Amino acid sequence: MTIEYVLLMIAILGIGLKAFLSAPSEAFRGSGPRLAARVERQLDTGQGFKENGARLEWSAVK
Repeated sequence: MTIEYVLLMIAILGIGLKAFLSAPSEAFRGSGPRLAARVERQLDTGQGFKENGARLEWSAVK
């Protein structure tokens, strides 16, 4: 009975590990083109940049 229990636990662990490792790679593969499009749009429109090449600086919220 112990051998069957150990084999069942190994099978469950293997299936769970495969699902755990494959899910993030699929999410990153699907979101990569959207992220690239957002970056290109921000570079084209200048969104997030200050004029005259001034640096962005942290400021305290009042």
